[in-house]
Amino acid sequence: MITIIFGILMIGFLGKMIALAFKATWSIVKILLYIVFFPLVLICMAFSGLIYLAIICLVIGGIISLIAGAVA
Repeated sequence: MITIIFGILMIGFLGKMIALAFKATWSIVKILLYIVFFPLVLICMAFSGLIYLAIICLVIGGIISLIAGAVA
């Protein structure tokens, strides 16, 4: 059940990050970090058994993306 919640939050988070990355004029390194590195770290954490820590990081990242989206 927690994995399904994680998957749903991950899809929403990726959509927000992709939209934010292309809306703002960031450099290629920042886009790669947000689109490739951070989700990859979260997925690796989830598969290695750190699902609770991954969900906490995902929620914190989602809150930051919501605040950044509201400010921008």
